[in-house]
Amino acid sequence: MELVVRKNDLLRELQLFQGIVERKNTIPILANVLIEAKGQEVKFLATDLEVALRSACTATVETGGSVTLPAKKLYEIIKSLPETDVRIAEDKGGVKVAADRFDSRMQTLPREDFPTLPESSGAQVTTISRAGLREMVAKTQFAITGEDTRFFLNGALFVLKPDSMSLVATDGHRLALVTVARTGAAGESEEIKAILPKKTLGELARLLSDGDEDIRYERGENHLFFRVGGRLLISRMIDGQFPAYERVIPKGNDKHLEFERDRLANAVKRVALLSSERSRAVKFQIAKGKVDVTSSSPELGEAHETLVTDYAGAPMQISFNAQYVLDFLTAVPTDVVSLELKDEVSQAVMHPVGAEGYEYTYVIMPMRV
Repeated sequence: MELVVRKNDLLRELQLFQGIVERKNTIPILANVLIEAKGQEVKFLATDLEVALRSACTATVETGGSVTLPAKKLYEIIKSLPETDVRIAEDKGGVKVAADRFDSRMQTLPREDFPTLPESSGAQVTTISRAGLREMVAKTQFAITGEDTRFFLNGALFVLKPDSMSLVATDGHRLALVTVARTGAAGESEEIKAILPKKTLGELARLLSDGDEDIRYERGENHLFFRVGGRLLISRMIDGQFPAYERVIPKGNDKHLEFERDRLANAVKRVALLSSERSRAVKFQIAKGKVDVTSSSPELGEAHETLVTDYAGAPMQISFNAQYVLDFLTAVPTDVVSLELKDEVSQAVMHPVGAEGYEYTYVIMPMRV
């Protein structure tokens, strides 16, 4: 194999693989990217057996073929090169990577050791909105624990209906649900559900960041396929029963408060500086026309900040994990957010006020401090 490719084209693709390959993998080949040269393009493939990515870019292919190279080291080398053409060629059991006056020879692993990945059948491809999926991923992925022994919580539930699509994530202490309206294709009638691993959502967020065109989605027997432009993300589905999240969302929260998002975020940040480092608890002391956000810690001290609000109900107080509140406030762009409460021990619900294009429900459990 021998090819010449523009540095920036190669770098753009290699950068997308850095979150997929694992440095500390017990299977050495999984640290490598598979490079296949044919015709007028070079194709790339990397996987950790849970998530895989295929991509390609144009190249001048002098001799077709395929090699595997360490994905992270190759990326570091290409990133360090000047803006020029890069030549990649097999050479005496290794692979030469050269550009300008730079020359190197990298060790390769056998192409035959690279795992075989499932292929998209193209039988049940659905078109979904890139902008809608981007909103959903950004507003739910932080609520996945990634470390729960209940493996079905280590991902987010994707629900595709003819007229809407939803993504929901929970770690047992909070729940994030985003729903976006869609126009289904002719013949779509059934509801499709799948649990996406946390890592898949991270890679999807990267792929969805640029561009506006719709993406193509397909569910296979054990894998999901997302075609984003010229790239294909393949994800293993988490096998399990996701909790009945609809039951977690309270219906009887009759106390309603609204806050300026930035004012609330800044108050929580400041007050949380003197909260217990273990619990990160901040208390909302709610009274007529105001909310005092407070914290206290035997080791650090105490803090409070007062926020003005239109609340006219009975006084109450409730405590939350400050980071959980800040995660929501960081994810939403609206100027105003709402907080709906029932009592001191029941789940609270937060919404962005005036959000367009999506519905966002954030359920947060109170803390007992």
